[in-house]
Amino acid sequence: MKPNQAFAGRQVSVWRRYGLVVIACLLVTLLTAPFRDTLQLANAVMLFLLVVFLVALKLGRGPAVFAAFLSVALFDFFLVPPHFTFAVSDGVYLITFAVMLAVGLLTTGLTTSLQDETERVRRHERETREHYELARTLTGAASIEQVEAAVASYAAHQQCRVRCFWLTPERQLDTSHSELVESHLLQMAFSSQQPVRGDAEAGPPPLYLPLRAPMGMRGVLAIYPEHMDGQDFLQREPRFITLASLLAIAVERLHYVDVARQTEIAISAEKLRSSLLAALSHDLRTPLTSLLGMADALAARPLPEAEREAARLIRDQAGAVHKMMTNLLDMARLQAGKLPLRREWQLYEEVISTSLQLLRPTLAAHPLTLELAPDLPLVRFDAVLIERVLCNLLENAAKYAPAGSPIRIRAYTEGDAACLAVCDAGPGIDPAQLERLFALFERGDAESGKPGMGLGLGIAKAIAEAHGGSLTLSATPGAGTTACLRLPLGTPPSMVTEDEHEPG
Repeated sequence: MKPNQAFAGRQVSVWRRYGLVVIACLLVTLLTAPFRDTLQLANAVMLFLLVVFLVALKLGRGPAVFAAFLSVALFDFFLVPPHFTFAVSDGVYLITFAVMLAVGLLTTGLTTSLQDETERVRRHERETREHYELARTLTGAASIEQVEAAVASYAAHQQCRVRCFWLTPERQLDTSHSELVESHLLQMAFSSQQPVRGDAEAGPPPLYLPLRAPMGMRGVLAIYPEHMDGQDFLQREPRFITLASLLAIAVERLHYVDVARQTEIAISAEKLRSSLLAALSHDLRTPLTSLLGMADALAARPLPEAEREAARLIRDQAGAVHKMMTNLLDMARLQAGKLPLRREWQLYEEVISTSLQLLRPTLAAHPLTLELAPDLPLVRFDAVLIERVLCNLLENAAKYAPAGSPIRIRAYTEGDAACLAVCDAGPGIDPAQLERLFALFERGDAESGKPGMGLGLGIAKAIAEAHGGSLTLSATPGAGTTACLRLPLGTPPSMVTEDEHEPG
């Protein structure tokens, strides 16, 4: 805005402002002309300069310059002898005219410059206050709809209209509700992360600003000017850039608030589930143990074949349920960090031998191949827990591989890890689904008739990670699945031979 703010705010026309200048100068002339014979001309000059100053203060630069020239002309015509003519009898008055004009113009320049600076400070203060109010509103917004409403309100105050284009779940800009040309401009702003100006047949073109937050892009803000010229819209571009920055930060805050809320809900649900699993498995283990013992005793009695088979079936089913309860309790303990590790330096061969003895009936339908690398080192682990891991892997291989297909067990070292792998020749698994199988209650085929609750791999992975290792799956559909347990090698203790005990 120009310096003539007081009158410009009232929409005083240009002709009216210059008319006021003429009236003011004529008024001073009428006040001083009757006393031109007795009044010192220096005092009249001061009155004219006062008018120039007041005009510069109230009406702006142009009217003030006009007032300076008009004051000199009126002063010469009415007050300087010979009167009523622009002729000058004394050349000294030329210096007076020059000084009067110079002082008038200098006063005009200083006054209007000061007004310009004052107006810039006020405008900056107003913009800062508006941005502060917008930032406070965006900080308190609890949804995207509230954010959009706050931005639209701010834009309306700036004589603009806005549209927000957000990202899809695939992290792509959603331009489905825009025209082809605008969609191209939106994509340009999104990919370049720089402001892009559009095309407009009439008036200033729209502006497309990327919503770049500290953690990444959040969308694009389209600004459509209304009721303003192109120069005014160009001058307000820094405000809109600030608006886009505040909007991006607000949207990112909402995103992470939602993530934190979902995480909190997931943690609470997981804690509740773990507590329920622990309570159920603990309370059910005792009656299941008793049922398993009674089923064993009943199967050992001399009964007819049909009753003996029924007893064996009861025993097997009770054993399966007892194992599920044990898995549930172990999983709850692992998640709560209450399952202690009794680590000792030992060989993989011992765990493999014990596991094969326990699963002999389960693995009876599969030929086994055992491949042990020579000079396998000692590895520090909890033998009971690692045995549980290997048993779960072998049971999965026997369960999902067809009868008669081979199962291979490999023990070897790779880098700084001791590896134990179980390979089957089953139908394999889609590689995209491998990581999902480690979640609790996840199974390769949800509709499969195979028994199980989908806990084995989750427990095995938790045990591996508790040892500082890892458990991974690799598979090719139709070519089998390989589960590999990796434990850190460490530095085993030195072995003392009998010869070293003999005296030298």
